[in-house]
Amino acid sequence: MSEGTGSEIPGSASIKKKLSFEQLQLFFSHISEQYTLDEITFVCIGTDRSTGDALGPLTGSKLLEYGFSRVIGTLPDPCDAISLAHKLGHIPPHHVIIAIDACLGQPSSVGSFFAAKGPLSPAKSVGSPLPEVGHYSIAAVVNVHGPKPYWTLQMTSLNFVMIMASQIADAAASAFGLTP
Repeated sequence: MSEGTGSEIPGSASIKKKLSFEQLQLFFSHISEQYTLDEITFVCIGTDRSTGDALGPLTGSKLLEYGFSRVIGTLPDPCDAISLAHKLGHIPPHHVIIAIDACLGQPSSVGSFFAAKGPLSPAKSVGSPLPEVGHYSIAAVVNVHGPKPYWTLQMTSLNFVMIMASQIADAAASAFGLTP
């Protein structure tokens, strides 16, 4: 979900919006007005083996610290390309899925969040055919898209990714009235 790179949201089913941290809080507030925590599962996509792609597991771990109970994809148990389809099969059918992933984008978008009511397509920039995920989705632009996306994700600042993961978890916790 970014400017033709990283995770992407299909065009006709949903409209992605570039959000600041403050706007991300409003995005989660809108969701919290419609659903209870018992109806939501967060799917935090990524791996702890790549600094740029660790956004999902870092966010998932922080969501658990805040007290969210339905979180798939944490540092101890990542939801990566190998396990994604299997883990999606364990989500109750009535749950609303909020998908979270890192992506690469344009220089002007680095540090921004792209959010949508609709799914994202994980690992699009690296050519992996993974299933679309989410009733709602958020992608954090962690670095600039270039000719070698794997290398770019490997060389992304861990501190920057940790800050963005904290912002996502903080925004969600604030919207749902949770504190660490």
